[in-house]
Amino acid sequence: MKVLIDTNVLVAVMLGKEGSAARKVLEIALQNQITPLVGEALFNEYWDVLSREDLMCHCPLDTNERLEFLSAFLACCEWCRIYFGWRPNLKDEGDNHLIELALAGRAKYIISNNIRDLKSGDLIFDDLQIVTPQTFIQEALWA
Repeated sequence: MKVLIDTNVLVAVMLGKEGSAARKVLEIALQNQITPLVGEALFNEYWDVLSREDLMCHCPLDTNERLEFLSAFLACCEWCRIYFGWRPNLKDEGDNHLIELALAGRAKYIISNNIRDLKSGDLIFDDLQIVTPQTFIQEALWA
């Protein structure tokens, strides 16, 4: 199953507690039970956010360990190029690339802690579901 994992899920794992739904999503990705998509913009976003010392000051991993984790995560991802810009006109223009990447890679789910903003676009895609990590673990993964 192809999914798109929003950057805020990675941040939740870096700063969160063991046993969280976000952590479970990454565990099943690393076990190749799901296939996360990544593209150029999302890769750059992952790299940028996990490299920010001010944001990651409470993370138990240092910068090198976070980037090593990112490398392991990316090894289980499928690289995808966006060839068509849908411009779903989300409240946060910077999130439009997530919808476009999910559509380009034929993802079934976008897993995010920011579902309200991702569902705010002018375009609705019936085959793409936007869910929280908890909803994905509880409902979508076993559907």
